[in-house]
Amino acid sequence: MKTKIYVDNEQFIAGTTLKDEMELEHNNMALHSCESVQNIIENRQQLATALHCDLQDFVCTEQTHSANFHRVVAADKGRGALHMDSAIKNADALYTLEPHILLCSFTADCVPVIFYHAVTGLIGVIHSGWQGTVKEITPKLFHHLLTEEHCRPEDFHVQIGMALSQQKFEVDADVYEKFHQLGYAENFMYYNAATNKYHIDNQQTVKKQCELAGIPTEHIQIDTTCTFLSPDGFSYRQDKQAGRHLSFIMRKA
Repeated sequence: MKTKIYVDNEQFIAGTTLKDEMELEHNNMALHSCESVQNIIENRQQLATALHCDLQDFVCTEQTHSANFHRVVAADKGRGALHMDSAIKNADALYTLEPHILLCSFTADCVPVIFYHAVTGLIGVIHSGWQGTVKEITPKLFHHLLTEEHCRPEDFHVQIGMALSQQKFEVDADVYEKFHQLGYAENFMYYNAATNKYHIDNQQTVKKQCELAGIPTEHIQIDTTCTFLSPDGFSYRQDKQAGRHLSFIMRKA
């Protein structure tokens, strides 16, 4: 099974699964977009084995392109791991202070944000498609973590995962206007007169949101792999039947 590991130290392991022609449904990890639920469970089980955890340690959400987040507790273990019905409803971000829980986010072009707090051990994942970005899901979650969980922003480390590149992220004026209204995304957009389309760098916009929340630039990494162009990528824009990557993080102890 192909995975990309971003962090693997004494405290945390984080990464993403990759498209893999040799695996069932090309290593698709999403129950909401699959040919066979059993195939997805088998793929997830392979991932669990590789990460030395149990499938019942996974926690998944019913992603709705919202700005809602959920604080995961031990009783949430296994939610969405085997059935969509048990997934956490109407949330696009998860965080927890609990060890031995694999927080999961599913993407095929959208921006996955994976993070940990070096002092408290808090971990989290965010699903930020363009709708989540303009709804400011990332800054809203970090504001909550600073004010309610008493985290210092300088102790966060953020990995922005593979996503649709600016070259391939073409939009019309209505989406451009939503990014323009944010007030800080102008440097991450350009207009192509030949096609009458705007091109947006969603990853850089999310990075800016992290910086505005107080996270040091040197603590933010970006995986510049384009999900459309790379053979390792699932792209909804390229194929509406595409599978999904699973971006994950777990606190080991």
